[in-house]
Amino acid sequence: MNRSLVVIPTYNELDNLQPIVSRTLANPGFDILIVDDSSPDGTGVLADQLADQHPEVHVFHRAVKDGLGGAYLAGFAWALAREYDAVVEMDADGSHHPEDLPRLVGLLDEHDLALGSRWVPGGTVENWPAHRLALSRGGNLYTRLALGIAVADATGGFRAFRADALRRIDLDDVASQGYCFQVDLLWRALQRGLRVVETPIVFTERVSGESKMSGGIVTESLKKVTVWGIRRRLQEARAFLQGHPLPSVRVLSSR
Repeated sequence: MNRSLVVIPTYNELDNLQPIVSRTLANPGFDILIVDDSSPDGTGVLADQLADQHPEVHVFHRAVKDGLGGAYLAGFAWALAREYDAVVEMDADGSHHPEDLPRLVGLLDEHDLALGSRWVPGGTVENWPAHRLALSRGGNLYTRLALGIAVADATGGFRAFRADALRRIDLDDVASQGYCFQVDLLWRALQRGLRVVETPIVFTERVSGESKMSGGIVTESLKKVTVWGIRRRLQEARAFLQGHPLPSVRVLSSR
């Protein structure tokens, strides 16, 4: 991947933005796009200052806050219009370690989508309370069962796409948010036969600021994954009766 862009959505991440940008820029060959949703704490102003200081840093200001999914979709469109080879999703709060970027993007030499996984061997989570661990593990287990996919961490938000893979995913009607947004993109990638790999990461709970996770996002995820799972089962049954089984979306590799 000759040109890689790290998309970092922000909303009230003033204390976290400078450190995550500095750590990301320590990896040669990576540009950054900060997608700020008009943060009232001044995150957008700091983003502009960082862009003035570093030619690798760019800023996309959005007038309204409409969620993580919308921010990433705006970042994807920005990256594709500028012909980057790889596009990375990464949180601004330090939970994802920029030091893992070269390894994550390196997997795109042989895969279309590389998932930073907390739940494959070698992956771990630091400083999460028991209820967050249970929520993540339970949500991923339900997703595996509902969709029939062998993915340990379908809800993780540290992942890298080949640009041509993003072009093959129909992004025009994606409206999911939070965990569901990540599952939505993965599910679309698998249904289109893209090559997906999981790689272990250490996920560290944020020190500053507040999590954007909410009960509404969890509820949305459960509802949509259930609908997708039922739809897939109906498609499989129809295809079986017609003598044309659907291609498998169950097998992923792990590195």
